[in-house]
Amino acid sequence: MADSPRVLSEVDDRGIVTLSLNRPKVGNAYDAALIAALDRALTQAAADARVRAVVLRGLGKHFQAGADVRALRALAERSEADNQAFSRMTVEAMRKLADLPKPTLALVHGACFGGGIGLLASCDMAIASEDAFFSLSEVHIGIPPAPIAPQLVASMGLRAALFYSLTGKRFGAREAQRIGLVSETCPPGSLDEAAAEVIDGLLRAGPRALYETKSILRKVARVAVDDALAGELAALATTCRRSDEAREGFAGFAERRSPAWYTVPKTP
Repeated sequence: MADSPRVLSEVDDRGIVTLSLNRPKVGNAYDAALIAALDRALTQAAADARVRAVVLRGLGKHFQAGADVRALRALAERSEADNQAFSRMTVEAMRKLADLPKPTLALVHGACFGGGIGLLASCDMAIASEDAFFSLSEVHIGIPPAPIAPQLVASMGLRAALFYSLTGKRFGAREAQRIGLVSETCPPGSLDEAAAEVIDGLLRAGPRALYETKSILRKVARVAVDDALAGELAALATTCRRSDEAREGFAGFAERRSPAWYTVPKTP
């Protein structure tokens, strides 16, 4: 039996495209196939004049649990060229989502870790269920959040991005709203209702006005990722993924143990 599509794309009669991440058994963790599928879906949405806005969500219990660590571990043992290709593809997908010439809205429930935070931060707006929980845990397995760094700083601000990406500390939906990572929160099970009001506001606006507003605000905020920065981000992700530190981090994750660099505090 063929694998199910990694990303499901549906468009309604109003021109609202819903992109659903479709790896629910692994919390929609992303691998190369999911990133490639998302990139293709975003390209199609950008080119389709009928599309008014894009909604990004995850199927199953979680929005998106970050990168598939097992896939990353296997990738790290392959050639530098293979690793560079994956890193560049990830950076470009985040960049394409952030620069999409249509409004984008993330609907977040359950876990949103690592690259999942990058995806929602790349969207223009995000609504989180009050039971959603977040973590930038890359450092705990010995890699930096390089592909999503511009989006983190743009959405959370430098101070919060440093705190949560350096500590890997888990936080909830209300904190995510406080630091600007999500726009609104809603009771569990009511994401669709909360999204409906936002979507109606987008549909009431002129399509060109939306495009120009998004474009000028991003230009004023200077959050665009140019080719040079994209290359630097991809190179950093590639180098760190293939390091001894990352190998130990991946091994610790796979073996359900702390990595060698972590000393468990002694109890008094």
